[in-house]
Amino acid sequence: MVDDAPKAKQYYSDAFDAYDRLWYHFGRYEVSDGKTDTYTVEGNNAELRHYLARLARSSRCFSRCPYALECALRVFIYCYNRRQLYKQLYPAYPAHVRDFLDPLF
Repeated sequence: MVDDAPKAKQYYSDAFDAYDRLWYHFGRYEVSDGKTDTYTVEGNNAELRHYLARLARSSRCFSRCPYALECALRVFIYCYNRRQLYKQLYPAYPAHVRDFLDPLF
Protein backbone atom coordinates (compact mmCIF):
# COMPACT_ATOMS: atom_id res chain seq x y z
CA MET A 1 0.00 0.00 0.00
CA VAL A 2 2.78 2.44 0.92
CA ASP A 3 4.92 1.46 -2.05
CA ASP A 4 2.01 2.17 -4.41
CA ALA A 5 1.41 5.67 -3.03
CA PRO A 6 2.64 8.63 -5.08
CA LYS A 7 6.10 9.82 -4.09
CA ALA A 8 6.44 13.26 -2.54
CA LYS A 9 8.64 15.97 -4.02
CA GLN A 10 9.66 17.19 -0.57
CA TYR A 11 10.04 15.49 2.81
CA TYR A 12 10.14 17.43 6.08
CA SER A 13 11.12 16.33 9.56
CA ASP A 14 12.61 17.55 12.78
CA ALA A 15 16.39 17.45 13.14
CA PHE A 16 16.61 13.80 14.28
CA ASP A 17 19.95 12.39 13.03
CA ALA A 18 18.53 9.13 11.64
CA TYR A 19 16.52 10.98 8.97
CA ASP A 20 19.74 12.02 7.21
CA ARG A 21 20.46 8.36 6.39
CA LEU A 22 17.09 7.52 4.82
CA TRP A 23 16.34 7.35 1.11
CA TYR A 24 13.63 9.78 -0.01
CA HIS A 25 12.59 8.43 -3.45
CA PHE A 26 14.43 11.17 -5.33
CA GLY A 27 12.60 13.82 -3.33
CA ARG A 28 14.23 16.70 -1.48
CA TYR A 29 14.71 16.35 2.28
CA GLU A 30 14.59 19.45 4.49
CA VAL A 31 14.71 19.98 8.22
CA SER A 32 11.69 22.03 9.18
CA ASP A 33 12.32 25.15 11.27
CA GLY A 34 9.09 24.76 13.18
CA LYS A 35 6.10 22.48 13.15
CA THR A 36 4.35 24.05 10.17
CA ASP A 37 5.53 21.33 7.77
CA THR A 38 5.06 18.33 10.07
CA TYR A 39 1.98 18.96 12.26
CA THR A 40 -0.51 17.66 9.67
CA VAL A 41 1.32 14.35 9.31
CA GLU A 42 1.64 13.99 13.07
CA GLY A 43 -2.07 14.72 13.44
CA ASN A 44 -2.91 12.02 10.90
CA ASN A 45 -0.66 9.56 12.73
CA ALA A 46 -2.47 10.38 15.98
CA GLU A 47 -5.83 9.77 14.27
CA LEU A 48 -4.63 6.35 13.07
CA ARG A 49 -3.43 5.39 16.55
CA HIS A 50 -6.69 6.64 18.07
CA TYR A 51 -9.06 4.76 15.77
CA LEU A 52 -6.99 1.62 15.07
CA ALA A 53 -5.86 0.00 18.31
CA ARG A 54 -3.48 -2.23 16.39
CA LEU A 55 -1.34 0.86 15.67
CA ALA A 56 -1.35 2.24 19.22
CA ARG A 57 1.90 0.64 20.41
CA SER A 58 0.15 -1.77 22.70
CA SER A 59 1.34 -5.28 23.43
CA ARG A 60 -2.16 -6.76 23.19
CA CYS A 61 -3.48 -5.05 20.08
CA PHE A 62 -1.36 -5.79 17.05
CA SER A 63 -1.82 -7.25 13.60
CA ARG A 64 -0.62 -10.80 13.16
CA CYS A 65 -1.67 -10.74 9.53
CA PRO A 66 -0.41 -7.95 7.24
CA TYR A 67 -3.49 -8.40 5.05
CA ALA A 68 -5.79 -7.73 8.03
CA LEU A 69 -3.84 -4.55 8.79
CA GLU A 70 -4.11 -3.45 5.16
CA CYS A 71 -7.89 -4.08 5.17
CA ALA A 72 -8.32 -2.13 8.40
CA LEU A 73 -6.30 0.77 6.98
CA ARG A 74 -8.33 0.80 3.77
CA VAL A 75 -11.63 0.92 5.67
CA PHE A 76 -10.33 3.64 7.97
CA ILE A 77 -8.98 5.77 5.11
CA TYR A 78 -12.27 5.41 3.21
CA CYS A 79 -14.35 6.52 6.22
CA TYR A 80 -11.88 9.24 7.25
CA ASN A 81 -11.87 10.78 3.76
CA ARG A 82 -15.68 10.72 3.59
CA ARG A 83 -15.84 12.43 6.99
CA GLN A 84 -13.37 15.12 5.91
CA LEU A 85 -15.45 15.89 2.80
CA TYR A 86 -18.60 16.02 4.95
CA LYS A 87 -16.93 18.40 7.41
CA GLN A 88 -15.98 20.72 4.54
CA LEU A 89 -19.62 20.89 3.42
CA TYR A 90 -21.15 21.02 6.92
CA PRO A 91 -18.57 22.41 9.36
CA ALA A 92 -21.12 23.08 12.13
CA TYR A 93 -22.37 19.48 12.31
CA PRO A 94 -20.56 16.86 14.38
CA ALA A 95 -19.20 13.85 12.51
CA HIS A 96 -17.48 10.71 13.75
CA VAL A 97 -15.50 8.35 11.54
CA ARG A 98 -17.81 5.43 12.40
CA ASP A 99 -20.76 7.39 10.98
CA PHE A 100 -19.33 6.91 7.49
CA LEU A 101 -19.21 3.12 7.44
CA ASP A 102 -21.50 1.76 4.75
CA PRO A 103 -24.26 -0.60 5.95
CA LEU A 104 -22.44 -3.45 4.16
CA PHE A 105 -19.73 -3.42 6.82
